[in-house]
Amino acid sequence: MASLPFSATSFHSTFICFNYKARNPNLFFLKKGSSFTFSRRKFIIKSVASDQRQDLKEEGQITEEASLDTFVPDSASIASSIKYHSEFTPSFAPDHFELPKAFKATAESVRDSLIINWNATYAYYEKINVKQAYYLSMEYLQGRALLNAIGNLELTGAYAEALKKLGHNLEDVAREEPDAALGNGGLGRLASCFLDSLATLNYPAWGYGLRYKYGLFKQYITKDGQEEVAENWLEMGNPWEIVRNDVSYPVKFYGEVISGPEGIKEWVGGEDITAVAYDVPIPGYKTKTTINLRLWSTKVAPEKFDLSAFNAGDHAKAYSAMNNAEKICYILYPGDESLEGKTLRLKQQYTLCSASLQDIIARYERRSGEFLNWEIFPEKVAVQMNDTHPTLCIPELIRILIDVKGLSWEQAWNITQRTVAYTNHTVLPEALEKWSLELMEKLLPRHVEIIKMIDEELVQTIIDEYGTEDLDLLQEKLKQMRILDNIELPESVVEMIVKPEKSSVEAIESTEEDDVSDEETEPTAEEDELEEEEIEEKNEVPPIIEPDPKLPKLVRMANLCVAGGYAVNGVAEIHSEIVKNEVFNDFYEMWPEKFQNKTNGVTPRRWIRFCNPDLSKIITKWTGSEDWVVNTEKLLTLRKFADNEDLQSEWREAKQRNKVKVASFLREKTGYIVNPDAMFDVQVKRIHEYKRQLLNIMGIVYRYKKMKEMSHEERKASFAPRVCIFGGKAFATYVQAKRIVKFITDVGATVNHDPEIGDLLKVVFVPDYNVSVAEMLIPGSELSQHISTAGMEASGTSNMKFAMNGCILIGTLDGANVEIRQEVGEDNFFLFGAEAHEIAGLRKERAEGKFVPDPRFEEVKSYVRSGVFGPYNYEELMGSLEGNEGYGRADYFLVGKDFPSYIECQDNVDEAYRDQKRWTKMSILNTAGSYKFSSDRTIHEYARDIWRIDPVVLP
Repeated sequence: MASLPFSATSFHSTFICFNYKARNPNLFFLKKGSSFTFSRRKFIIKSVASDQRQDLKEEGQITEEASLDTFVPDSASIASSIKYHSEFTPSFAPDHFELPKAFKATAESVRDSLIINWNATYAYYEKINVKQAYYLSMEYLQGRALLNAIGNLELTGAYAEALKKLGHNLEDVAREEPDAALGNGGLGRLASCFLDSLATLNYPAWGYGLRYKYGLFKQYITKDGQEEVAENWLEMGNPWEIVRNDVSYPVKFYGEVISGPEGIKEWVGGEDITAVAYDVPIPGYKTKTTINLRLWSTKVAPEKFDLSAFNAGDHAKAYSAMNNAEKICYILYPGDESLEGKTLRLKQQYTLCSASLQDIIARYERRSGEFLNWEIFPEKVAVQMNDTHPTLCIPELIRILIDVKGLSWEQAWNITQRTVAYTNHTVLPEALEKWSLELMEKLLPRHVEIIKMIDEELVQTIIDEYGTEDLDLLQEKLKQMRILDNIELPESVVEMIVKPEKSSVEAIESTEEDDVSDEETEPTAEEDELEEEEIEEKNEVPPIIEPDPKLPKLVRMANLCVAGGYAVNGVAEIHSEIVKNEVFNDFYEMWPEKFQNKTNGVTPRRWIRFCNPDLSKIITKWTGSEDWVVNTEKLLTLRKFADNEDLQSEWREAKQRNKVKVASFLREKTGYIVNPDAMFDVQVKRIHEYKRQLLNIMGIVYRYKKMKEMSHEERKASFAPRVCIFGGKAFATYVQAKRIVKFITDVGATVNHDPEIGDLLKVVFVPDYNVSVAEMLIPGSELSQHISTAGMEASGTSNMKFAMNGCILIGTLDGANVEIRQEVGEDNFFLFGAEAHEIAGLRKERAEGKFVPDPRFEEVKSYVRSGVFGPYNYEELMGSLEGNEGYGRADYFLVGKDFPSYIECQDNVDEAYRDQKRWTKMSILNTAGSYKFSSDRTIHEYARDIWRIDPVVLP
């Protein structure tokens, strides 16, 4: 047990007691069995922070509205607060104060401080009825909250000292916190960075998501590759969240739609669940503003438990309704290979949208009071859909406005189009969601009716834009732009397109009237037949309304987002151009004003100030202040010192200290011992074929093979020592991605135990990659790989984090790589590979059988097939890189095409690394050039160009 200045066996509880006259806090330790008489004393149990703040308020030192910036707790009061929570907010047995309990009590102490500002923030927003942005996302990859929260509150030193008094180290306590399992990759991490920036910049905003019980999954690496088990992040409770039992909303599935009086629609029957709010505070940096992340959990009313079935022994039936409700929030992205999986995922998306929209509307009504005016709803509310997952908020908002609030279709449609905006994150077809119309009709029948109405509005707009003269053009536009895919056109539209022509009799009579100068002649039989064919052809229903019975009927969610919202943005300059010119080109031609670019960003607080304190101190010293933490333009100051030997020496020392930490971490997590003097070469991100971890590991195999063919002296002369680090999760049902994980670990097992190679090359796969692992790896990384097939990565955010920490990138001209290279300088970025505009042509060349692979690429594939990396059969993996067509074949992601360029670029990396002065300068310039990629800049642009909200500073 940790050494403590108090013994849990010598006292039972810690109380804060106040003399009713002096109001001075005195800490009492009540021993078991002790009795006290509290005459003329007021006995209060409160947190120390709120008590001492109350004291100051009564003494006139702070006002009623003052927040924590007026009262800053010292280490003694913090220690008392931690003691208080260890006893009076118990989650552990009272006789120990070990690390898990210390973390929980410390977090609850911090939460006390946050609650003061948290409540003040939203009380003020309610009071002034400010316009607010609401960010809807299926993912929030938050990471650990403790160090971030106390850092933003500027209480890191005080908490470190307080915990030291209590026998613990702050870093050890912080490591007890599990990562919140609410996200998977960049989509969720971006959402979390945005919340941090929104709070820091004082923008009125709120995040909405789902409270997953198990998240995605916990990843283990075994001899068989990746294995998945359920995340246990909630096993010990979440000290940051507060359940709002008074904030819950009904959510319905299935049932039917009936028409009431005056055509009012009512959705009845079906399955009813309840969404309950869990709130998490998000503090800003050096500001009072503390915004909210509201997560929904699902349940049913107790009466849904079938007691009679339970008593009869049919326990499955008794629990059926509860299980159906609770499983909605069990895991992030349930596998959707089965109908049940698809249904569950659609339920998740609708739950997020329905509960959030009901909450947003309730807040709007409460703020409006007696002056409720739905027409100005978009002037008070902006809803941002983070990718297509929250698309259902469009028909849900319309449903509530029409069916519940009594507005007309025209009013509801107009309000929705001025309220909702959409961020596109991908050009990959599988991410541009399409849902089965049949499934959606069963699960959400009222929403399908509304979506059909939106589709009819869109079709009408397309016809108004392009006319009906050129039916081939109109057919193409409708094929690309309709929300409903492979579904007949509405009758009203068909009537508009197919105008009745004159009958044969009318046509003949008209001809007789007009042809007054010619001699009347009887038409021949052939002429009669030809005329009838022409008339039939003119009246023929055009093929645009003929669905293919062999193809499924689908709802295209991305098209619904574009049609139903007022703004569409990509997340990097190159990606936004692809969105305009390829993904949504037809929409862009019709509505160019809707489309914008908002390059992603990352918060400099978490991603350098808190995770890399050594480098942060150096930056502060050389830029002259800590202003760079909120004004990253100050990082540009580093450019003028990039050649300074003193700065370079300090920079290298900081990087080396971080590398030593990484080496220790790798040994702890994997058992591999690596040399911290080697180059740390890192690729950590979701495992996916387009991100091309396969290209990386095949480059390593080529490197290893060349090493094996050389003498010891030749190897040392030819290659800089490297530790190649991988991390990331392959989706549980993504077989090819899991093969890649297995391949990487097999290569590592062989290379790392090869005595001939020694420390010249190591390959390490870090299991269960998450935010906390990233916070460890990124500060110690020297080369980071962002090598996706050009045109397929929307932006990326890890590339920004690495550059911010002085890590040099190797990559393609894809996503934010393009802009990073522009800012850090072409000489400070290792570029290779085909460019986005070449990809389609290269795939066409492959399909035509014209691609000739580089001999070195063929050499690597043969080497893998030889069995040098173990008995596992890699034929499917290598075979995916061969052939000219077919699913899972033909090297769709162009690994073979870019392989020679990649390995030649790696030779340039080795050459640069040998010159440490040059490398350090490149590192400094990467940090300086990362100024543009702060999420603060991104949020300013969203606030100005999309949400049209202003900062609100609390008084």
